[in-house]
Amino acid sequence: MQARFDAAKAAPGALRAMYGLGKYTDDCGIEESLQDLVKIRASQINGCAYCIDMHTKDARARGETEQRIYELSAWRETPFYTDRERAALAWTEAVTLVSQTHVPDEVYEEVRGHFTEEELVNLTMVIVTINGYNRLAVSFRQVPGTYQSNVAKR
Repeated sequence: MQARFDAAKAAPGALRAMYGLGKYTDDCGIEESLQDLVKIRASQINGCAYCIDMHTKDARARGETEQRIYELSAWRETPFYTDRERAALAWTEAVTLVSQTHVPDEVYEEVRGHFTEEELVNLTMVIVTINGYNRLAVSFRQVPGTYQSNVAKR
C-alpha cells in the first residue's frame, strides 16, 4: 500500500482544525482508557488500519490489556468491559453508522444512564473526531505501521 499524498502538507490549515478538535477531546474529561476503546472500535468499523495501529499502540502504552483490545470487535460477547464502557461502545457504533442506525432511542437511553449531558456531548465529539480522522486516513491511504506512541504509561 502506498499513500496517495500527505494531507497535512497539502492543506495544513484543515489539519490544524482537526488537531484543535483532537486537543479539545483529549482534555474533555472523558477518561483516556474509554477514549482509546472508542477510537479503536470506530476505526475497526471504518476499516482504518492506520488509526487502529495508532490507537492500539496508545492504549497499550496507557496500560490497556491485550485481551480487551483483541476482543473489542466482539465486546457484546465478553465480560471484559464495564457497563459505562458498553454504553459508550454501543453509542460509538450507532454514531459511526449513523446513516444505517439513525442512533436508536434505546441506545440513547442506555448511554444516558452512564453519562451526563456534558459527558455525552464530549463522548460524541470523541466519536466525531475519530470518524473524521478515519475518513482522512482511509481516503488518502495513510500507511499503518510507522506510528510510535509517545504516551506515558500509567
